[in-house]
Amino acid sequence: MAMLLPIAAFACTNFLVGKDASVDGSTMVSYAADSYGMFGFLHFAPAQDWPEGAMREVKDWDTGRPQGQIPQVAHTYTVVGNMNENQVTIGETTWGGREALWDTVGIDYGSLIYIALERSKTAREAIEWFITLVNEYGYASEGESFSFGDPNEVWIMDLIGKGPGKKGANWVAVRIPDNAISGHANQARITTLPVNEKHKLTKEEKRLQKKLNCVCKGDWMWDKDLIAFAREKEYFTGADKDFSFQAAYNPFDFSGLYACEARVWSFFRHFSDEMDPYLDYVTGKTFRETGGQYEGKHMPLWIIPNKKVSAQDLKECMRDEYKDTPMDITQGTDAGPWNSKLRFGGLGFKLKDEQDTTKVTQYWYERPIATQQTAWSFVGQMRSWNKYGIFWFGVDDAACSCYAPMYSCLNHVPECFAEGNGDSYTFSPTSAWWTFNLVANWAYTKYSRMYPHIREMQQIWDDKFNTQIAGVDAEAAAMSEEDAKHFLTSYSCSQAENLVADWQRLYLYLVTKFIDGQERKEENGQFKRNAYGNSCGPNRLAMPENWLRKVAPEINHE
Repeated sequence: MAMLLPIAAFACTNFLVGKDASVDGSTMVSYAADSYGMFGFLHFAPAQDWPEGAMREVKDWDTGRPQGQIPQVAHTYTVVGNMNENQVTIGETTWGGREALWDTVGIDYGSLIYIALERSKTAREAIEWFITLVNEYGYASEGESFSFGDPNEVWIMDLIGKGPGKKGANWVAVRIPDNAISGHANQARITTLPVNEKHKLTKEEKRLQKKLNCVCKGDWMWDKDLIAFAREKEYFTGADKDFSFQAAYNPFDFSGLYACEARVWSFFRHFSDEMDPYLDYVTGKTFRETGGQYEGKHMPLWIIPNKKVSAQDLKECMRDEYKDTPMDITQGTDAGPWNSKLRFGGLGFKLKDEQDTTKVTQYWYERPIATQQTAWSFVGQMRSWNKYGIFWFGVDDAACSCYAPMYSCLNHVPECFAEGNGDSYTFSPTSAWWTFNLVANWAYTKYSRMYPHIREMQQIWDDKFNTQIAGVDAEAAAMSEEDAKHFLTSYSCSQAENLVADWQRLYLYLVTKFIDGQERKEENGQFKRNAYGNSCGPNRLAMPENWLRKVAPEINHE
């Protein structure tokens, strides 16, 4: 795992499921917003009519820096998190790419997401808004992959700007087949394009080609100058048919494989028996063996799963820590005696050779899907057979969290998820983000002992929600639209608050049970007391033998 590369912060993971690949015909998009210091809350924007001449303020999503204003549209849709009332859902992962193409002027990636959600009825319309806006105002971010979903289809887009002061973007978007699943995790994933494929344009495709200055070929769209621009910048030479967006605009380095592609591989392995051959690929072995030039079979952009995927399956994939693989984050000396997933100092560290101090080696930790720096994550379930989608929403580390069902028609969001209920520097006892952080951070101190208690609570609530949804849907279907919205808002908010209250009780239980590094005894579901009602002595658990053998040489002995 050693390479002479800089340590970078890799954030965010997205998975996509086509409607014929899911158990109930839903399309699905999942997203983890991973960033140290980011506060987890549920974004909310109510539907609104706007007067002629109204303007929409644009602020950089990451920093809050004002970016200017753009004309507002006549009507905007309700947005709950990253899903709107039409069940359009958008996620993203940042991959950076060619630094010469970054800019800070224009509209940033986060603003593009929420502006498009406010204005779109379909995933394709959201893509159209993205390109319309960057063509007119410029793109003020690094390279990104985006997920777009609606009740009928899911798309992936890879996009990067054209350099400081230049409007437009280099981009390609592809619809994922209905019977397939896909994903991206901070690495551009789209490679070759169907440049030589013959295609008869529809009327709509002709309109888009003219408006967006793009190429449309059925389930593919890309910037008309994409390949020519790469040639001009000397990112690519060769025949058009051999052009790869990923290779030109986000070429692999070790981290792009080990910290990024590996997460997609881990998702795929749950639904395919053919992923083992890619282990050398995602661990960087083939990258090292070729001297830093990847020469091997790329992992596919999508796969056909060996079973139908449920929303619950996707939640479990978001909780993935590479268990049962050589990359299990809870194993190894750096996991400590109690199998903690915490790694201090970022994704790795550098060490100078003790004999030759001019030689510096970079070491890399595993970067799982579920990570402690997650602010919030979701599983968006878009349902063509129901007017309302479900935005399964959770905060903090997905492995230690639980997803509450937020319907796409909410009139307001629960207080525990509300923006302004604390922030990452201001503790709030009613904030879900702070509550789940308290549980997770306490559990990290003795993860292998405490996590089973978290997992038990997780499964209780998952089962409860999964059992309730059919009945809730049926009740809402028998109501008027206005009554259904009030009913579903009440349900979503009350369940979220009840969930957080249970997690608060879980925190108090874990603190009491594992105080001072010991473990209190229990009997019949209660902490054990002696015959006089006083506390019994705790279980003084010894550290695991494999850990004791590692530290024994440093400990005094007889």
